Amino acid sequence: MGSPSSLVLLTAAFVFLSVSSASSIPIPKLFTQCLEENSQNPIPFSSTFFTPQNNASFTSVLESTAQNLRYLLPSMTKPEFIFTPLEDSHVQAAVLCAKKLKIHLRVRSGGHDYEGLSFVSLIEKPFMIIDLAKLRVIQVDIAHNTAWVEVGATLGEVYYGISERSPIHAFPAGVCPSVGVGGHITGGGYGSLHRKYGLAADNVINARIVDANGKILDRAAMGEDLFWAIRGGGGGSFGIILSWQIKLVKVPPVVTVFTLTKTLEQDANKILHKWQQVAPNIDEDLFFMVQMRAINSSTSGKRTVQTSYIGRYLGRANRLLRLMAEKFPELGLSKKDCLETSWIKSVPYIYGFPNTTSPEILIQRTISDKVYMKNKVDYMRQVIPESALNSMWKRFMQDDEPMMVWVPYGGMMTRISESTLPYPHRKGVLFKSQYIARWYDGEKSMKKHMNWVRRFYDFMAPYASRFPREAYVNYRDLDLGMNQFNGTSFLRSSTWGFKYFKDNFIRLVKVKSEVDPSNLFRHEQSIPPLPLESFTD
Repeated sequence: MGSPSSLVLLTAAFVFLSVSSASSIPIPKLFTQCLEENSQNPIPFSSTFFTPQNNASFTSVLESTAQNLRYLLPSMTKPEFIFTPLEDSHVQAAVLCAKKLKIHLRVRSGGHDYEGLSFVSLIEKPFMIIDLAKLRVIQVDIAHNTAWVEVGATLGEVYYGISERSPIHAFPAGVCPSVGVGGHITGGGYGSLHRKYGLAADNVINARIVDANGKILDRAAMGEDLFWAIRGGGGGSFGIILSWQIKLVKVPPVVTVFTLTKTLEQDANKILHKWQQVAPNIDEDLFFMVQMRAINSSTSGKRTVQTSYIGRYLGRANRLLRLMAEKFPELGLSKKDCLETSWIKSVPYIYGFPNTTSPEILIQRTISDKVYMKNKVDYMRQVIPESALNSMWKRFMQDDEPMMVWVPYGGMMTRISESTLPYPHRKGVLFKSQYIARWYDGEKSMKKHMNWVRRFYDFMAPYASRFPREAYVNYRDLDLGMNQFNGTSFLRSSTWGFKYFKDNFIRLVKVKSEVDPSNLFRHEQSIPPLPLESFTD
């Protein structure tokens, strides 16, 4: 028999070899092994698991729903692998395995997030993506005015699915059809019906979520605090949403849409100044936003600004024309500008498609060109003086292809308390103002365009909301600050949290601390946990 010292050395060598052997197994292999052990049903890895080394489809899957090309540049960190679950149990297994193997995960439903946080990690690697695009079943129950929608479905698919069952039912959510319903609702989800019916999140009545322990919870099981948090508290903080039960709303069989453009040479300043006063206060059956672009004038050839008023009225044109003649004659809306159509045909129109576009386009998951972009947003609680608009246009036209979109609030949004959901931007908001820089040559001109949109945002500060300067969590902006993860759980960079959620941020942190104290679900602007003893009644 060997000496005690020999046995110690032999045991140490065995442990070393065992650890070395385990650590030499690639992370993707460890993960698939873990999935096989934890999934209730078999997983066809050849069609659900993608790595850069072993699958030629990896790049196409990674880029499939990623909208901002800025986060697909070669310099951006890529995931170790992408997993596309086919059923709820696959998601459960993925959460359990990510937790067991300490693999950082990102969750994607639609990929429209402006800062790419669902498919890029700027602060942690290696990481993986759970892509929910294959979870897209829609079950409509017209008799009870509800529907269950899986989170991988797009808004367009939801709208179309509802319309197949009823021409007079709808769901109040976003304008862009290719947005994933999962992430959209987690941030609140405004759209062309929010003045009439509130946000998408205001019209959710149940949900199914995989929590940090891999359990599937519905509203009753998760409790009202977590159910409150997931409807507007931002994605990627509390768990993985599997499906939403939504409340359907009524729309008339005939609606009226219109688009009317005005340039600076056509009294655009005067009209836009009046719009700020009219659009938030007019009949809530009417939604009309303003899109602004810099163009070359067709008459003078000089650069000018084009303002496009794009609207939908829940009713017929004659009634709309009487309303506009009374409240907003300056716009000059006439019968020839109006198109009477069905609700479902109005959806692609409001997005920007020609009025002859078939509703079937809504079930195409990719319907718009991808660009490099940087976006910023404000909530406006005061009218911008007409005298200030000329200065605004001078700065606006300093970029090559600038865009600005003003979306009116008011109506139902004024009647819902700031604390009802995490989304607080309600009473007193006149309109949301979004500033967009777009370019097409990658990193070559990126600095120039991003500097422009940041300068423009700074210029708009005197007219924006204050204390805090409010922002929209679904339009993530990393300029506002980022979490830093150093192995501890504590509140950092709270400025961005109060901009997105105002005082609701504190309640979100408390919920996070209760349901995910180890911070499994995290990203650059996820809700951070604090020790529960930090909170006092």
